Amino acid sequence: MSSKSMMGSMNVQMSDNEVDRCVIRVSGMTCASCVANIERHLNRVDGIHGVLVALLSQKAEVKYDAAYLMPQQIANIITEMGYPAVVADGYEANDGELELRIHGMTCSSCVNTIETNIGKLPGIKSAVVSLSTNVGRFVFDSEVTGPRTIADAVSDMGFDCYPITSLSMSNASYLSQICEVKKWRNSFFFSLLFGVPSMIVMMYFMHQMPASGEHHESMSTQYNLLPGLSAENFFLFLLATPVQFIGGRYFYIQAFKALKHRMANMDVLIMLATNIAYFYSVSILIYFISVGAEHSPRTFFETPPMLLVFISLGRWLEHIAKGKTSEALAKLMSLQATEAILVEWDHNLNRTITEKSIDVELVQRGDYLKVIPGAKIPVDGRVVYGHSMADESLITGESLPVAKRVGSQVIGGSINQNGMIVICATHVGKDTALSQIVKLIEEAQTSKAPIQQLADKIAGYFVPGVLLVSITTLISWIVVGYNYPEIITAYHLHDTEDGFSKHEIIIQFAFQCALTVLSIACPCSLGLATPTAVMVGTGVGALNGILIKGAEPLESAHKVKCVVFDKTGTITYGTPVVTKIILFDVIKDEPTSCLRYLKTLLAIVGTAENSSEHPIANAICNYIKKALEIDVFGTCDDFVSVPGFGLQCLVSNIDDSIVNSDNKNLMNELKSYSKLNPDAEVIQFNEIDIEFHKTNIKIIDTSDTDKAYDLNSNNKFRVLVGNREWMTRNELNVTQEINELLMQYEICGQTAILCAVNGSLRCIISVADTVKPEAHLAVYSLKMLGLDVVLLTGDNKKTAAAIAKQVGINRVFAEVLPSHKVKKIRQLQSKGIKVAMVGDGVNDSPALAQANIGIAIANGTDVAIEAADVVLVRNDLLDVYGAIDLSRRTVQRIRLNFMFASVYNVLGIPMAAGVFLPWGIVLKPWMGSAAMALSSVSVVASSLLLKLYRKPTRETLQTPEYLEYERKSRYYKSDSDFDNISIHRGLDDTNIPEPKGSIISDNLSKVLNMMPVSSKAIIKIDKSCQPLLDTNDNTNYEMNQLV
Repeated sequence: MSSKSMMGSMNVQMSDNEVDRCVIRVSGMTCASCVANIERHLNRVDGIHGVLVALLSQKAEVKYDAAYLMPQQIANIITEMGYPAVVADGYEANDGELELRIHGMTCSSCVNTIETNIGKLPGIKSAVVSLSTNVGRFVFDSEVTGPRTIADAVSDMGFDCYPITSLSMSNASYLSQICEVKKWRNSFFFSLLFGVPSMIVMMYFMHQMPASGEHHESMSTQYNLLPGLSAENFFLFLLATPVQFIGGRYFYIQAFKALKHRMANMDVLIMLATNIAYFYSVSILIYFISVGAEHSPRTFFETPPMLLVFISLGRWLEHIAKGKTSEALAKLMSLQATEAILVEWDHNLNRTITEKSIDVELVQRGDYLKVIPGAKIPVDGRVVYGHSMADESLITGESLPVAKRVGSQVIGGSINQNGMIVICATHVGKDTALSQIVKLIEEAQTSKAPIQQLADKIAGYFVPGVLLVSITTLISWIVVGYNYPEIITAYHLHDTEDGFSKHEIIIQFAFQCALTVLSIACPCSLGLATPTAVMVGTGVGALNGILIKGAEPLESAHKVKCVVFDKTGTITYGTPVVTKIILFDVIKDEPTSCLRYLKTLLAIVGTAENSSEHPIANAICNYIKKALEIDVFGTCDDFVSVPGFGLQCLVSNIDDSIVNSDNKNLMNELKSYSKLNPDAEVIQFNEIDIEFHKTNIKIIDTSDTDKAYDLNSNNKFRVLVGNREWMTRNELNVTQEINELLMQYEICGQTAILCAVNGSLRCIISVADTVKPEAHLAVYSLKMLGLDVVLLTGDNKKTAAAIAKQVGINRVFAEVLPSHKVKKIRQLQSKGIKVAMVGDGVNDSPALAQANIGIAIANGTDVAIEAADVVLVRNDLLDVYGAIDLSRRTVQRIRLNFMFASVYNVLGIPMAAGVFLPWGIVLKPWMGSAAMALSSVSVVASSLLLKLYRKPTRETLQTPEYLEYERKSRYYKSDSDFDNISIHRGLDDTNIPEPKGSIISDNLSKVLNMMPVSSKAIIKIDKSCQPLLDTNDNTNYEMNQLV
């Protein structure tokens, strides 16, 4: 794994092999300062080598030395800091683990019985049973045994048991913040119960005095319950006290624990503001009562209820919004099926013998499972019976149902739509695609973007800074008030008229401004700006089939200036397929005979190629099996294969049912074409063009129809399949006309082979690694973003140029070894260019790791997916554009969030401190608390707008400009000026002329690169069998390179 994927905040002093890693669930964190406090405190503990805390996913990833402490001790340290924490068990366990709830145990002998008997089972590594909790924990080798075997063994002993699962709905509810939402909702309504009456009392007495026309002093005397105690202050005291100590209990607990560890967070600010307001009011009220004052003092009893009302409301709405940001992940988790139908399968009769319903946690690899229509597919598997359509939209992003038949792979969590199927489980538990996707997203949402690390650093100094500003505000206004009293008294003219002294007004105003600073300052909005946007962005990407492995690649992808594509398996499908068949001198006027001839010819060629292991032979066989709907060919004898040339054999026993089967659609198409007489006509047969070519010099004598179609199934057929040299060696004439046809396909990077039966050339079959249909549009769309697009491949230059021309890439690096791919990426990066690499193979993994952003195709190798930063689940190149577009939208939202948070604090704190007093703008403490709550909610709501993002589709990207560009590219297909392709060899950036060598050699190089390494080695040793390589071509082709 590349260094960029490591956690940047970790100062690891030991290698990864010498430290362990654990994941701890942490609750009670409210803002970035909480994160900074936990990380800073844990980094001081001996034995801890790295800490990474994620606010939104409520997790801490800790690297520790087991010689010093264990995960539970780390969790206890975090809990003592005021943040309840538990260890997330089994996060990275290599062995299978199972927890069973066991009922029926009565004493320790029951425990001993279970532990002893289970421990004797093959593959069991440990068995621990607790009588007090009725829980058994078992660790086993998943290659030897499975959870159902263990559960059945416990049941056979007479105990009832069922698995305890931590996946799916429990985690989904955790992510949706249900407990936190409930806690802050109750806190809000309790504070509101006393806060609203406080406002009513305050507003009543505020309006009662002007209405009576009396001064405050006389009013206070009139409404005094005791000397110095007015009815207003008495009622406000009664209403503020429950809110202060009961409604604010959560803040008290968190603030106390923070101060205990010499830390300051948002809860400390809130408690300072409410306690100063409350105890200042109580103290001054007691003083006025003790001296028997004629009027009651101005207090701040209304501040704690109103401040806690708005803060509790803000926390409530904030946690609701946080739960929404994890909605995509929770939705994926909820896809997990809870039960599966286990069947005993009769392979001979293809039917079930017995079936029973089991918990999905008990499914083992190799189990046969029945999936009825409308049910969720429980685990990953392969269809062994039946056919249906599966809805995989929430996993792969594919909106249309996917056809599933025998041999098809199915994904756990997808929905079986309209047919009963039986599957064989291939991946279970944490190895399923759904579990891996969930784990990938969790890790992505735990990681921090570089910009977030700056925000966390700022948040660490924010609270002490605010305290300093608040104290400075208090002292400053006291100094200003006593030196320039007219500034404050001018604003408080009403209070002066009401009989308050100058000293009371100055102290009251100074405390009001200091409290408002404490109330309005909020690091939460700053700390939430990035993680909320990242969480929504990664979740939206996952629902659209784009898995982004962390905040850093999500943030960095928008900086990419160059996208480098691998060819084989990325731009192309990676496997050769039949693209066209050319039949020579076939009489279309006889549709029945023509159809019979075509089927017989395909059956003969398929039988011959079925004995070969060459990739091209496999491609031809696969097409013929699908076209003729057969699984078994005829008999092949005297088979001889000559590497570099072709094969010859004797074919017999072609099944009559294949030849005589009726195909009405193809028959009608042949009849309609028989009325036309161009030199070359084309029909579609199983999605492949069949071209009828009439040669100038007759290859087959068609004067006698029966002789022309002399391929009846009772005969034996001498078959030759290979290149032009192979036909010439076997004394068959390859005319100039046919040679030009072969050249026409070879120039386009395709491999064209000749087929001869009974001494006559019958057809040309063209085979190629075809370009993905969306590749041209994807390249064009990336160019429209201003990106440079490059093709980087180990294939020869001629084939690479042909592919580049088809997709619209103008810059090609061909014949590049896997190790040189990394050097090419570095070469581009050395110019200051941010590079994204798109690949799928083992040979691409070093380049994927080296690139600033590595993008892997999901059907590629595990090594490539591991090395990449982004995984495209749907194997759709348009998702490359979608990933970059999503990154740009997310970064725009992060910047907007930071602007909101920064502007809020930059303007809010001076306003709270009374800087705008000359303009008559002064905030009350409760106004500051309302603004503080609004800031956090607004930032989270802003991030939630990313949920409206819609990934660009083929329809939206096919603009009129693109359609015009595509039309021109087709029109000027042979115009080199329009193509303007720059071709380079290896690491050389200098344009080089095209080689004069044989085009056949280029295609042979391509074919060899598709072959297994062992096959290549044999061919490389026997150079006498390679006359297709032009001896005049001095190019040194690397046969053993991987493309």
